[in-house]
Amino acid sequence: MSRRFRKRPVLTGIFALALVLSVVFGVRLVLHGLYWADPAHRDETIAGWMTPGYVAHSWHVPNQLVGDALGFTKETFQPGQTLDELAKARGVPVEALKQALYSAITDHRAQPHD
Repeated sequence: MSRRFRKRPVLTGIFALALVLSVVFGVRLVLHGLYWADPAHRDETIAGWMTPGYVAHSWHVPNQLVGDALGFTKETFQPGQTLDELAKARGVPVEALKQALYSAITDHRAQPHD
């Protein structure tokens, strides 16, 4: 068996890389699933350290809803920016952003959905 691998080192390297990437992404998938399966991460109290994407995922609302509540446009959206960073950049208190999010989420949940 090892003779076959020595005969084709490039193919062996590609196979090893594919195997390592499969393991890495598989572990990430499992950890992600376990994290979000924990009820403590559902409808989590909105905090300044959270990103808009985290809020959307925790509250099970569309990313677009969170973006609209925070007044994002294609030009102003910066992936990975926390609510604290966003508030500081806009010169508003983080509580104003949190209130806008809670209001949008409440309105969204009050509407009937398919």
